[in-house]
Amino acid sequence: MQKISTKQLTLCALFTALAAVGAFLKIPMPLCPITLQFLFTNLAGLILGKRLGGASIGAYVIIGLLGLPIFTGGGGIGYIFQPTFGFLVMFAVGAYTAGWFVEKFGAGKWQWFTASMLNLVIVFVFGTIYYVWITNFYLQSGKNIIDMIIACAVLPLPGDILLCVISTMILKRITPAISAFWAIPGTNKKVSA
Repeated sequence: MQKISTKQLTLCALFTALAAVGAFLKIPMPLCPITLQFLFTNLAGLILGKRLGGASIGAYVIIGLLGLPIFTGGGGIGYIFQPTFGFLVMFAVGAYTAGWFVEKFGAGKWQWFTASMLNLVIVFVFGTIYYVWITNFYLQSGKNIIDMIIACAVLPLPGDILLCVISTMILKRITPAISAFWAIPGTNKKVSA
């Protein structure tokens, strides 16, 4: 097992905290407001890499399940039965996947954007499946599946694609500035402009 340095632990804690804060920061959009949670969980994977990015967002989920009210609807082990819990789990999986992608294919605006979109697809597909399953089979709400898919995946999609673009722009700006103390995954490979 690889040891985690103080710098790595600090950055992981920072992204765990940013994920919690992002749950409560909303951008008003015409049809569906979006939170900044996806932005911060995506950046965790892109900046920290698969192992640390996934771990930092995984820690966020665990802390919330232990009872700290850091999810949009509170916290505690019972949150597993909330329809949106699948999105939280997929934030950790998506962060890992985004980190894996840039570690494998290198860094640059197209790699960052592609990794972000891959992350978004994972979060939306599996988060929506969980949402529909919990809502219809556990809560037995009788809601229309198409309406749930529109609410969970279609309405927030434009805003979250915008967050993928913003993630790419942020990385393009900060990579040169932070390269002295942190190696962004994939920057040891060919970096595209």
